[in-house]
Amino acid sequence: QVQLVESGGGLVQPGGSLRLSCTASGFRLNDYSIGWFRQAPGKQREGVSCMKIGNPDTNYAGNAKGRFTMSRDNDKNAVYLQLNGLKPEDTAIYSCAVAASPAALCIGGNLAGAQLWGSGAQVSVSS
Repeated sequence: QVQLVESGGGLVQPGGSLRLSCTASGFRLNDYSIGWFRQAPGKQREGVSCMKIGNPDTNYAGNAKGRFTMSRDNDKNAVYLQLNGLKPEDTAIYSCAVAASPAALCIGGNLAGAQLWGSGAQVSVSS
């Protein structure tokens, strides 16, 4: 079964950290561009970070730079998003998604043309 599954969400206090995982099954993540997105209550979904096919560089949204780190483990067929220095405004459902096209754009932390999405992991930041 082809799917993406996120894990690692939870409730943390401001300033805390979480590590989100996105595990793929049924296909190799290394063959795709990958992005992390988030959607806060009442807001549109926004890109957080992304990596293009064959490019180890990671692109981040402005509000993620310096606090969030995206990484990939090809052996585990997974990608991760380390969230540090969390703020209440980071509260959202975080999802990973992939795009197969080599032409998919990864700009400002947003991966365009994502075709397969995970169901998401809730991250809540509150004191």
